[in-house]
Amino acid sequence: MLLTLLNAALLSASSSSKFKVDWDSLFERLTDWSIEIGKSILGAILIYIIGRFIIKQINRLVSKILEKRKLEISVQTFLKSLLSLLLNLILAFAIIAKLGVETTSFAAILASAGVAIGMALSGNLSNFAGGLIILVFKPFKVGDYIDGQNASGTVKEIQIFHTILSTVDNKIIYVPNGSLSSNAIVNYSKQETRRAEWVFGVEYGEDYERVKAVLERIIAADERILQTPAPFIGLGSLSASSVDVKVRVWTKSSDYWDVVFDMNRVVYETFNKEGIGFPFPQLTVHQAND
Repeated sequence: MLLTLLNAALLSASSSSKFKVDWDSLFERLTDWSIEIGKSILGAILIYIIGRFIIKQINRLVSKILEKRKLEISVQTFLKSLLSLLLNLILAFAIIAKLGVETTSFAAILASAGVAIGMALSGNLSNFAGGLIILVFKPFKVGDYIDGQNASGTVKEIQIFHTILSTVDNKIIYVPNGSLSSNAIVNYSKQETRRAEWVFGVEYGEDYERVKAVLERIIAADERILQTPAPFIGLGSLSASSVDVKVRVWTKSSDYWDVVFDMNRVVYETFNKEGIGFPFPQLTVHQAND
């Protein structure tokens, strides 16, 4: 509109014999135009403020409804993220319309550029589809510890495009849903129990039955170790410098790492008390006589 006013002023100046511009009329038109633009901008600001307030209230209401229905946390986070995106898109269209941009023309431009946008966002679209696959087939859920795509951690959120993992050293990793849904994933929390395994090396000459009895006593004293399936103790291998005794037990997934580390400590302390020697690399050298 500003260009229209300036063109009108130039035409009026060129048609005038005295090349005089009606500055009062031009100023009046500019004032009216500024007032209209100011009203549009003020209206857009009000729409944004009110819209953000309404979106926040809707998100809060939906969160309460999802919690009452006791849906899984992973489904809740995905739906809330999707709803927030849609509501913000609606708000953006409302602001654009208030500023005087025709939404039909804007939508036509978006439609005509749909192919290019689709190619540019092909990765995000695959991530969105991957998120739906994860929610439907549930290879993991919020709270599970998983290993996939060179990233390991506890699942904190399943969003529209990414899954958020928290590592053991409190780092946050954003993993694309597309890669998680199309590649192998190790879920350490899917089953209630896990098998722990150790290999304890003892010196050659140690009584295997004695070593086995000591290990059985250690296992029986730990209430976290399950008796069904029964623990296994066997002679694993005869290595170059040690006799390797293999131990396998079952425990709850939540107790796995505590059992692993505690067993190492208890075996080390008990073997020392019982006089069971730990091996170390040895080399026997024979000297030939001349």
